[in-house]
Amino acid sequence: MDILAYSLQGKIPKRTKRSGSWGTVRAEHLEREPICPVCEGTAKLEVHHVVPFHVAPTLELEPGNSMTLCESKKYGLTCHQLIGHLGNYRRTNDHVRTDATV
Repeated sequence: MDILAYSLQGKIPKRTKRSGSWGTVRAEHLEREPICPVCEGTAKLEVHHVVPFHVAPTLELEPGNSMTLCESKKYGLTCHQLIGHLGNYRRTNDHVRTDATV
């Protein structure tokens, strides 16, 4: 099955790999947004994809699809897991931007 057929089904091939540019794009994002908006932490930062890579790999490098969330447990919680994934990394949060700033 080709990438278009998978896309039409809302899936991507299991062997789809991240772009070789991801590391650079990630570093540039963290330079622009070096603080977690949830806890204002600056340690153990992650670049969270608002629309997950497995749903839309074409958005992987789009700056508007990324936001900073931490995994530092600054206040006993992991913002990336709690806000970005609603407590479970298998889930997605369609309201992550709003929830991160409330």
